Amino acid sequence: MGKKIGIISDTHNKLRPEVLEILKTCDCILHAGDVTKEEILDQIRFLGNLYVVRGNNDGDWAKNIAKVLKFEIDGVHFVMAHERRHLIGQTEGADVAVFGHTHTSALAESGKFWISAVWWGCDYGGDADRRW
Repeated sequence: MGKKIGIISDTHNKLRPEVLEILKTCDCILHAGDVTKEEILDQIRFLGNLYVVRGNNDGDWAKNIAKVLKFEIDGVHFVMAHERRHLIGQTEGADVAVFGHTHTSALAESGKFWISAVWWGCDYGGDADRRW
């Protein structure tokens, strides 16, 4: 059986309890940037394998976190960035590309998967309660 992967982005220093409960059921967590404060990562890093990229709102604390990250989970090759534009020229060999920043979720397939990470974690934009 494959691994369960939780994908999130744009938490902007808030991680809702219901999202944390979902992430507790995952083997791996992908955070596509805009964590905003390291304390958010401290809440989830013990839950499973954590993969994270730096977003445009992540400050000096995140300077050692990559903008683009390539990794493999159970033979599936991923590439992840906060902004989709940072994936240009980076997707060779990737089966799945993950990005955040847009505050929307999407799944597209054209030979390979592109995933825009769901941003359940925060109230950024003011209408998150109505969306989720």
